Amino acid sequence: GLPTLPTPVVFLLVVAICAVVGLCNGLVVSYLRVQPFIATLGMQQVVYGICLVYTGGTPIGSLNRDFTSLASDTILFIPVLIWIAIIVAVCFWFLYNKTRHGKYMYAIGGNEAAAEVAGVNVAATKIRIYVLASCMFGLAGCLLAAKSGGASVNTAQSYELDAIAAATIGGVSTTGGVGTVPGILVGVLVFELMKVALQFMNVNSSYTYIVQGLVIILAVAIDIRKYLAKK
Repeated sequence: GLPTLPTPVVFLLVVAICAVVGLCNGLVVSYLRVQPFIATLGMQQVVYGICLVYTGGTPIGSLNRDFTSLASDTILFIPVLIWIAIIVAVCFWFLYNKTRHGKYMYAIGGNEAAAEVAGVNVAATKIRIYVLASCMFGLAGCLLAAKSGGASVNTAQSYELDAIAAATIGGVSTTGGVGTVPGILVGVLVFELMKVALQFMNVNSSYTYIVQGLVIILAVAIDIRKYLAKK
């Protein structure tokens, strides 16, 4: 029922709403001591249900041209989406490598108890991590809607598994404390190239899911073996 809003305002609204969801996740994980996987999985279902109630499951189409042009316009012959990805990557590289928050994040991932003893405010840092992650999910959702030209409650369903696979391939450890932004970018490119290659090979889309699942299992298995070897 809202009027047509400027694209920057839409982005800000979406990111703000997602930040509230991330705040809830951070509070649940930090103060209720719920396992992160369970907390985020439960919140995913809650948000999915809210979206179903709010929209009645009706897809949204015919989005404003100013919005969808983000997925088709170019700057210096390079798609706007690529520029956004580069800017986000640079910002996160700086955040994780050159700021106190980044050092705290790696410390908590490596050994939460040791980080707390060292004086890191673990709860506050975790909340910031979840809020920031949720803001990026909101940004990604907006860009995906612009690329698709519409959206529904099932848009990007199961993308979380793609994210896990790409991050693990890129060197992020499922046990925490290890990972780099350039590595994640490489992991995303490798994973997406694999899917494109399967399409070019005319592999049935049903088999694509099998391959993706096997890649996720293999990547996590290799990561766990590396972790055990270090111990």
